[in-house]
Amino acid sequence: MTERKPPGVSFESWADKQIREATERGDFKDLPGIGLPLPESGDAYDDLWWVKGKMHREGLSYLPPTLALRKEAEDALEAAARAPSEAAVRRIVSGINDKIAAAIRRPPPGPLLGLRLYDTEAVVRDWRRRHQAGSAA
Repeated sequence: MTERKPPGVSFESWADKQIREATERGDFKDLPGIGLPLPESGDAYDDLWWVKGKMHREGLSYLPPTLALRKEAEDALEAAARAPSEAAVRRIVSGINDKIAAAIRRPPPGPLLGLRLYDTEAVVRDWRRRHQAGSAA
């Protein structure tokens, strides 16, 4: 870690001194990519390029809250279709309906939500029909 710039010393001379001392200590030897040009994406300059790169390397993503809830609602319906029992279907639909109701009462920032509460009984009927068709085959 570097030390703080002493008062009365110009920034340029202080920074140059820090770099020179680090070079003399050999801190810059064997750096990965030394002598190679910086990678270019070909895109226009983006102020948050490093944040996006870090998120990509870490396997992270970010969606605005409304879009994240839409995705969660889609995933909940798929999970309900694969659920092992009617009770599990009801629990899944109830859970996502609670989140949708909260978002309707107090809309989160971002694009419009565009979701309505799911009809639990309709989802259960669809699950029964698929389940009975699967067991009959």
